[in-house]
Amino acid sequence: MGPLIVASTVLVSLHIASCSGEHQGPGDPTPIRVPARVVTERSARQIEVAGADAKQILFGDLHVHTTFSPDAFLISLPMMGGEGAHPPADACDYARFCSALDFWSINDHAEGVSPQHWQESIESIGQCNALAGDPANPDMVSFLGWEWTQVGTTPERHFGHKNVVLRDFAADRVPRRPIAAPRPEFRVPLMPMVGRVLLPLRYFGERQRFYDYFLYQKEVEATRACVPEVDTRDLPPDCHEIARDPAELFAKLDQWGFPSLVIPHGTSWGLMTPALSSWDVQLDQRHPRESLFEIYSGHGSSEEYRPWRAADLDSSGELVCPAPGEGYEPCCWRAGEIIRSRCEEPGSALCEQRVAAAQKHYVAAGVAGHNTVPGATVEDWGQCGQCSDCFLPAFNLRPAMSGQFALATGFAFGFIGSSDSHTARGGNGFKEHARRGLTEGRGPLGAAGRMVAGNSEPAPESVPVVVSELPLQKRRYTERGASFLVTGGLAALHSTGRDREAVFESLERREVYGTSGDRILLWFDLLNGPGGTAPMGAEVSRMATAPRFRVAAAGAFEQRPGCPAHVREALSPERIHSLCLDECYNPADRRRRITRIEVVRIRPGEGAMDGAKGGMQGGIEGGVGERIEDPWRVLPCPSDAEGCRVVFEDPDFLDAGRRSAYYVRAIQEPTQAVNGDGLRCEVDARGQCVRVRPCFPDERTPFDDDCLGEVEERAWSSPIFITPVSG
Repeated sequence: MGPLIVASTVLVSLHIASCSGEHQGPGDPTPIRVPARVVTERSARQIEVAGADAKQILFGDLHVHTTFSPDAFLISLPMMGGEGAHPPADACDYARFCSALDFWSINDHAEGVSPQHWQESIESIGQCNALAGDPANPDMVSFLGWEWTQVGTTPERHFGHKNVVLRDFAADRVPRRPIAAPRPEFRVPLMPMVGRVLLPLRYFGERQRFYDYFLYQKEVEATRACVPEVDTRDLPPDCHEIARDPAELFAKLDQWGFPSLVIPHGTSWGLMTPALSSWDVQLDQRHPRESLFEIYSGHGSSEEYRPWRAADLDSSGELVCPAPGEGYEPCCWRAGEIIRSRCEEPGSALCEQRVAAAQKHYVAAGVAGHNTVPGATVEDWGQCGQCSDCFLPAFNLRPAMSGQFALATGFAFGFIGSSDSHTARGGNGFKEHARRGLTEGRGPLGAAGRMVAGNSEPAPESVPVVVSELPLQKRRYTERGASFLVTGGLAALHSTGRDREAVFESLERREVYGTSGDRILLWFDLLNGPGGTAPMGAEVSRMATAPRFRVAAAGAFEQRPGCPAHVREALSPERIHSLCLDECYNPADRRRRITRIEVVRIRPGEGAMDGAKGGMQGGIEGGVGERIEDPWRVLPCPSDAEGCRVVFEDPDFLDAGRRSAYYVRAIQEPTQAVNGDGLRCEVDARGQCVRVRPCFPDERTPFDDDCLGEVEERAWSSPIFITPVSG
């Protein structure tokens, strides 16, 4: 027997002998509280701007994943360039010491949370709260929750992702299990068998991490399904419970009766959202628990509406590919142009047939359309599908799922931001660095890692695909979407105190706003309401005069490098490196300048969308698009001041005779941000994008390249909703 065979035999024997996974538990947070003087100083620096009588502004993150989530566990593995497990204890420590949050919530995907992990989540959140000191004045409030991660294959059955945030965390004051969406393919993302065998061998020194993941898969798969259509309180604690749509989710939460919020997020993110998805399909499922909307996260902004669509319907109701226009090129159209470029005779009838077939195949495949053009590269797709004039837009933006569209349709949401971190790093947008550690911008590394993803060679014709037959990792164009992954946003709120009840009450009354990650201070009030001054998020009725508003804003503090002294005293250098990535929230004395205030006015329609059923193009002119005025007003700020205060009114309000919603954006001076320039288009003399330079999730983009681009960080107030006396 030759030496190579002997070595191979020994290696395989060791591999087989060590195939025992270990359960990945919650870990233990650092048992140190943030010094009271540090917490007090945060409030004192706000008083300098707002005055002593103002409510304090607290910053938090209501969307944090740990490796209790299946996708978070997967990206922690070696072939994804992962760092290893980041359990709930890491999320607690990061929020307390690295990002210095006032509140946060754990929101692992319910689809992949086993009964054991749910109990461990409850215990871990309790432990994090116990370390916060006096419950009436804690250094941080930690909330328990989960994510309901629904994805529909058609617009009529797509409701999107929603976070459930519970007010309480004691075991007898929360549901006995999280409530999941019906997504069996997502519960534990599987690897091809060749990957399950070869990847532990390829990364032999880190093979234990793969075995731990395989055990996690078994733990989730072993959880039996709950009996359907049974009162949730009568079900056993160790089954996997499903809610098929928002109405069913709300009904189950109502059965429990515990205080909770349901927050939709990533709604316009086209990575998995059908092209013609629209908020109007959820109008009859509205519920008081769903009063907040995550307008910004690490997946970009879901704020802005546009009239274009990625697909259209013909007169017979069949999906067709719309032509480019208004600065937007549908990717189905680009699919045809890629095939055209491969024709031997581009002007021939055969070539045109292939172009038309490519458009048809792409539209039929929906979000998996990139699989229909064999061998097409990220560069081949150019800037198709993207909103070229939006602020850090979600990948393949779906306009009818935007926050503006929701308001115009009749929803009354308050706005927040959050991170959607999958490495337990809530509130990670305080410094623009560490693209691969702070965003999901990572993918399979090298040939070994791409065993998970697969690829194909160019061909002269497109191919139809059956989406249900594709593995989950091929249905989504994550390779291209990596250029749109950014550091996360923040939820901010105006509160009378730091305790749990005060924080939750602010969330319930929508006295909240969102930021793109910077700790911008923002106040937005109606000055002359019938009952006096009303803050952001308020509903005001019987308004008999022109509404007059006041806005005040101050930019975020510039940041010093590294971590403040109290963090260096609490955490070891190794912990600061592995968890904080060597950087913490560490404010200097100078605030960045607010350059302008933008006001958006929206006049919601009555009921559904005045003919724009499903958000289709045929009903948009004269419908929802005309109700959204963005910007309605642009108010400049002083160039020599750190703060900005403006007053404005709407003289047309009474003449309009209908309910109106107003919100403001505070725009900060330009700074550099991770993936700030998206696909990094190179434009010609006419302003046309002629070449893209994607920010790849693998080694094709250097790991130390943060793909920085200039942006104007911002804060979005919650709307103030006003009805005239005659409305």
